[in-house]
Amino acid sequence: MRAIRLRKLWNKFMELESLRAYLLKQKGAFEDFPFGPEVMIFKVRGKMFALVAWAESPLRINLKCDPDLALHLREVYKAIQPEYHMNKTHWNTITLDNSIPDEEILTMIDDSYDLVVRGLKKADKEKLEKLSDD
Repeated sequence: MRAIRLRKLWNKFMELESLRAYLLKQKGAFEDFPFGPEVMIFKVRGKMFALVAWAESPLRINLKCDPDLALHLREVYKAIQPEYHMNKTHWNTITLDNSIPDEEILTMIDDSYDLVVRGLKKADKEKLEKLSDD
């Protein structure tokens, strides 16, 4: 029993670290904990593009989404719901229960980041552009 629990914890840790690494690969992205240690917030130029409830099992991530696409994704995937504490038109909660293909989740992350970047002030966009792609 203990070995099974340890394997589940290890798998969750690896899933979280992979998710975190992908979020931080976005240009100018950084991690913040303004709501306490249980919630990881990922921002670009001070604007949030992802929220990860890492203490939840399974993991959950909140992502910004085009309103029409948000409705479509909620119809296609049971694991995607309107985000309870945020603007339900623009934010989805995705439960990472392996029911959604990884590529779809990565696309949703990229879309969330892109939406937030598009909404940045011109000066912030220019500063972001000047960052290296490392």
